[in-house]
Amino acid sequence: MIYIYNDYGGTHTTSLAAAYHLKKLPSNRKLTKDEIQSVRYFNKLTKHDLGKLIFHGIDEDNNPVYTIGRRNSKYVVPAIQEFAALLQERNQLSEKVIISNTSPTVPFVMSVGGFLARGLNINFLGEPLLVAGAKQCCEKIDRLVEETKKMSHSMTAKVIVLENKKFH
Repeated sequence: MIYIYNDYGGTHTTSLAAAYHLKKLPSNRKLTKDEIQSVRYFNKLTKHDLGKLIFHGIDEDNNPVYTIGRRNSKYVVPAIQEFAALLQERNQLSEKVIISNTSPTVPFVMSVGGFLARGLNINFLGEPLLVAGAKQCCEKIDRLVEETKKMSHSMTAKVIVLENKKFH
């Protein structure tokens, strides 16, 4: 299986989701500031990274984990979905692809922090808000990742798109 976590910017909730997926963060508790800031790519990607699949690692079942920032484009996820299906039809890809949206976990404070840090380049104001937002939503992200893994094993489709609206 190939896991792809996606959201607006691809650097906050997606990075946390990838870290949870790869068991680089402790589960079932709020994260500390240091744990959040040590997550690879957390608040480090820029607009030049949008639309790029960012590799985070291989999970315990030997599945690759990626993230992508899609901005407001409603076409990124369907394009990935269609491309994966095309590769599968042509026998170029035998793995199931799971595309999981982390946007429903984003609290307002994280949106403001992301806008300040990534949008306006005012990191000294944005980063504390991002950390506060990550502390608010980390348990939701952890549950989203567990649900994503569970759904990937229970569904038979070769390409699975999870909108995760129940995490709102």
